[in-house]
Amino acid sequence: MIKLYYVEKGEGEPLILLHGNGESNEIFSKQIEGFEKHYKVIAPDTRGHGKTPRGEKPFTLNQFADDLYDFMLEHKIEKAHILGFSDGGNIALLFALKHPEKINKLILNSANYNPNGLKEFFNFTLKIRYLLLKLGKSSEKKNQKNEFLSLMINEPDISEEELKSINVPTLVIAGKKDLIKKKHTEKIAELIPDSKLVFINGNHAAARINPKEFNREVLAFLK
Repeated sequence: MIKLYYVEKGEGEPLILLHGNGESNEIFSKQIEGFEKHYKVIAPDTRGHGKTPRGEKPFTLNQFADDLYDFMLEHKIEKAHILGFSDGGNIALLFALKHPEKINKLILNSANYNPNGLKEFFNFTLKIRYLLLKLGKSSEKKNQKNEFLSLMINEPDISEEELKSINVPTLVIAGKKDLIKKKHTEKIAELIPDSKLVFINGNHAAARINPKEFNREVLAFLK
């Protein structure tokens, strides 16, 4: 088991923030600032991201979900609200399927339940970058980049039946100009029984570029 680096601010019910691919908890600076007045905000760095070591286990979203479970056990967090952005949202989805008893409310920000949820041009670009990195001499840096790209190209693989089985209150939120297809986001909200769908101004980084609207929607949902 690896130790996830994390920051913690505020008091009250735990609210765990899960960042996206190739990022760290620093992307949530405006969310931590907005939420710490109401909740105990906990923002870990995923395995191999930010200040958390890569470790020896598989570099997969399922493993990251298992890491989150271990993290909650280690820190004696019985239950938490969980907000995941992009791949963090995909980790949150997998975690909800495995451990619904550990979640109060779920916020899925620009998540996708399979790679087809990405807009075609972005998906195509990822695959080209992945293939180009495969060419030539291998290096630690190239292998790391390929691991990150592989997550977006091959994962997650969640069925529609699994989405229907999620039984926690869920907010599905995305930018109006997101790189996740609008129909895909709508499908997630349609399939998860107790869910609310919101689109806000902005692109995939809507939470960062439009934090006031994003934070307002999240707080309204949590309260």
